[in-house]
This record gives sequence, structure tokens and C-alpha cells, in this order.
Amino acid sequence: MENGSSESRNKARLAIMELANMISVPMSLNAAVRLGIADAIWNDGDNSPLSAAEILPRLHLTYQNGTIGGDPENLQRILRMLTSYGVFSEHLTNAGRKYSITDVGKTLVTDSDGLSYAAYVLQHHQEALMRAWPLVHTAVVEPETEPYVKANGEAAYAQYGKCEEMNGLMQKAMSGVSVPFMKAILDGYDGFKYVEHLVDVGGSAGDCLRMIIKQFPNVRQGINFDLPEVVAKAPKIPGVTHMGGDMFQSVPSGDAIFMKWVLTTWTDEECKQIMKNCYKALPVGGKLVACEPVLPKETDDSHRTRALLEGDIFVMTIYRTKGKHRTEEEFKELGLSAGFSTFRPFYIDYFYTILEFQK
Repeated sequence: MENGSSESRNKARLAIMELANMISVPMSLNAAVRLGIADAIWNDGDNSPLSAAEILPRLHLTYQNGTIGGDPENLQRILRMLTSYGVFSEHLTNAGRKYSITDVGKTLVTDSDGLSYAAYVLQHHQEALMRAWPLVHTAVVEPETEPYVKANGEAAYAQYGKCEEMNGLMQKAMSGVSVPFMKAILDGYDGFKYVEHLVDVGGSAGDCLRMIIKQFPNVRQGINFDLPEVVAKAPKIPGVTHMGGDMFQSVPSGDAIFMKWVLTTWTDEECKQIMKNCYKALPVGGKLVACEPVLPKETDDSHRTRALLEGDIFVMTIYRTKGKHRTEEEFKELGLSAGFSTFRPFYIDYFYTILEFQK
């Protein structure tokens, strides 16, 4: 009994040490992205195991005098850290440790369109966002003001609108996340089959609409609806009209309305207003297709649950203290309160769930 209790205490101490030092994980990931490690190892699909010393020259690090720079020992420490989280695979050889890319690490490799999850990592670790994290506790003490606002003096989206660099990184991050997600749902969801006029609320650069129209040529007109400063930088896309506006005032009309990761960043009352505006913009039989993270009813330690709960805390800290990830039942109640008569969830992606609200 004593031995069992001693083992339990040892495990508890180890667990709390891991949690206390958890910041090492995202910061090592951030470092890997900044250094371009994934692209260097992947090397256009070669992915041969490389030592830290072999990776360094591919990172093109130079000292001011022009000589090749970089510390292989410190690079290896980062590689080992991320290997323990499945980003890299470690190969022990007679020549020492070597590393290759895993499926997780490949999400950081730049694809033929210049996209990856790398921008998403960088966007999450910008200096302005990092300043907010020591203030997470204030979301409990003073929920009226976001930790991000306390740290930076204004809301995140307001800063994105003023700062071209932040806005550009946000758009690139959303494109890097949206494209693989949209490929997954377009393979498993046929809800756009009979839609001719489709509105994307909060569509950013228009990547989602572009992919939907390509997959469903029956969609003859797409409207990419977002803030004026966002759509002003959106590229021209055949069949898509970029429209600036405020979804709290009104939403453009269409046979169907699509949105992704929009409701999550707003309070329940704000979500109702957005959804009511969508309801007004739809014909009878029209539908709102929302792609949002949906929390499980019970809390467990699975990767999916942790990713969803981590995202929930991110929303609380950066965007809105009362914006949140919701359960399926909470989304259903929001839809009914906005006037929608039917609700259907489609679990296709592991992170985002397709929520279909029909008028």
C-alpha cells in the first residue's frame, strides 16, 4: 500500500513538473518554424534522417561576417523536445542522433501553394498575443475586459485592422488552416450540391469559397463577406465578389450562408444577433452552414478534447472573455433562438464540426 502511494506521489510530482514547464513546447515549436526546420528536413520529399549539424547549413543562418552560423547542440535540444511530441522522428545511429519529419511535422512543410500551418504557429506567438498570457487569471477576476486588451490597450481585431503585418499574418494563417480543412469537408459533405448563391461570412481572403466553387460548379455566385479592411487585401477570385460590411448590421442574401470559426469568438447574445441576420438573409429552406469547434459533453485527456479546450482558453484570452467553444447542445439552442427550425451536426474533421441550421 505504501509503495503504491509513493508511486502515485512520484507520478503526481512528475505531472505537475511537466505542466509547469509546458511553455517549452509551443516556444520550441515557434523556434522550429522561425528557423524553417521542417522544410529543411523535408527537402522536397526526400525526408532523409539528418543530424542537427547536417540540418544547420540548410537553415541558411549566417553571422554578420558572412560565415555559417548556428549551434548544433541547441538545435538538437529543440529537435528532441519536439520529437517527444511527435513532430519529428528520432533515429539513433552510430554517427549520433538524426531526425526526419512525421505526419505531424509535415503540416509545417510549405506546400505547392506556399501554405502550411507554420503561419498559424507564428500568428499565435506574436509579441502582442504573448503579452496577454500572464493575465489569463484576470478573465476570472474581471471578465468585462479581455487579457489581450489589458496587455495591449485595444482589442485584437482592432490591432489587426491597423497593423498590415499582423493582418497579413492572420490571413496567411487562416489560409494555411482553411485549405486542408476544406479539402476534408468537401470530400465528406455534399450540402452545397444545390446551392447557386453562396455567402461566406468572415471569409477572409476567400480561400474557402474558391474551393467550394471548384468542387461544386453549381455555385454560380460567391460573396466573400468580411470587414472592409480585410476584403480590401483579398485577391481576385473568378466567380467571387468581395464585399465589406458588418455582420452585426446585416448579411448579404444567398441560397446558403457559410461561416468558419466565427461564432466561437462571440458571446451568446452576439452569436444570436449574427445568426438572426443570417436567418433574415436566407430564403425559406435556405441554410446556414457553420464550421465551429464543438466541445465534447465529457472532459477526457484525448488529443481532440485537449486541442478543443486549449482553443477555448485561447479565445477567452485573446478575443473575447465570454466568447467560447460550445457543445453541440449549446449550438442547437442558439440556432433555435435565432429562428432556425432544424439543426444537424456532421462530424467529419477532428477539430471543426459542420453545423447545419435550416430555415
